[in-house]
Amino acid sequence: MKVADAHVRHWRANRWLSAWLMLAWFGVSFVVPYFARELSFQFFGWPFSFWVAAQGALVVYLAIVVVYAARMNRLDQDCGVAEES
Repeated sequence: MKVADAHVRHWRANRWLSAWLMLAWFGVSFVVPYFARELSFQFFGWPFSFWVAAQGALVVYLAIVVVYAARMNRLDQDCGVAEES
């Protein structure tokens, strides 16, 4: 594979991954809190919508970072642009 082909493939995959993860971020940041207002039951003494916004979103943000790092490491190795340890 030529270097230019690997570069194009790498950035195309990078943009695709970034777009999907940004879509997940948008959903967690804006869509879920919008509909969480309808969840009006108590959960450990607080409204469930509070737990969705305060705890669930943080877990998903952490998962987004972990997924991005793992996928980019694998993509870098597949395209031959990985950093040496």
